[in-house]
Amino acid sequence: MTVGLLSHHRCNGHNMGEYHPESPARLGAIQDQLIRSGLEYVVKQIDATPLDRQLLLLAHDKDYIDHIFEHVPKEGLFRLDDDTAMSSKSLEAALYSAGAAKDAVDLVMSNTLSSAFCITRPPGHHAERDKAMGFCIFNNIAIASEYAKKHYKLKRVAIVDFDVHHGNGTENIIKDKKGTLFCSSYQYPFYPFEMQASDTPPIINTPLDATTKGPEFREIIAEKWLPALRKFKPEMIFISAGFDAHIEDEMSQVSLTEQDYRWVTDEVKRIADQYSKGRIVSVLEGGYSLGALGRCAVAHINGLIGN
Repeated sequence: MTVGLLSHHRCNGHNMGEYHPESPARLGAIQDQLIRSGLEYVVKQIDATPLDRQLLLLAHDKDYIDHIFEHVPKEGLFRLDDDTAMSSKSLEAALYSAGAAKDAVDLVMSNTLSSAFCITRPPGHHAERDKAMGFCIFNNIAIASEYAKKHYKLKRVAIVDFDVHHGNGTENIIKDKKGTLFCSSYQYPFYPFEMQASDTPPIINTPLDATTKGPEFREIIAEKWLPALRKFKPEMIFISAGFDAHIEDEMSQVSLTEQDYRWVTDEVKRIADQYSKGRIVSVLEGGYSLGALGRCAVAHINGLIGN
């Protein structure tokens, strides 16, 4: 089967200002590198559809959803927090971003795709049940994982998050839900400053020192994540794919390379092939050095393909 890439040009309508690091240029950087790599002829590129408003309730409180819909500005920006704002087209972009993750679940579960990577924005893993945070409006990965459990009756799904920032929003949403294992690595101490290390399922939080390089990253993932995932035996794996721990990314001090992202993708794919019928849905989170972002995304896609 084919690996699919889901995106939509309306995701570029979200714009938080000329100098904001979470910019429309991020998707263009990935697409440019995809063309250079020749992968555009190997994967299936699919236009996402917007998420139905009712499905937002899988992860978010109704009052919060109403707040977002009621405060879309006609011009300028509406501030959701110090780092996150909505422009006139942000809600539309957020619905396409969440919709891509839901569509990916449908395409993988129907065996149309073997796995999928959602190249969308805004990202989602900081958005909590009742508030926006850290560039995120709706929690795409939490919505998609809950949709997979409810719509397809999956009993065990795993979410792995290798963004350099802790996926606090995802943890906030899934921590009390049955059937979800959450594994997150992150620089510590660092934004969002709320995380607590944990080796106890369903939350596996693995802090990384600011001096962490590839070998240390691989060691801690192999020690903390992989045994927990094998024991859990997920029926589907979701990836919050943030590439902001790259050595070229000024967002953090952790020094990973595209080879490290390929390694972690390979390890997750082995577990998916063994326990999940190969079913993986990956969703773009962070990554703000445009050149590194494009190369890391290509390495991640090659890992999903198995090249």
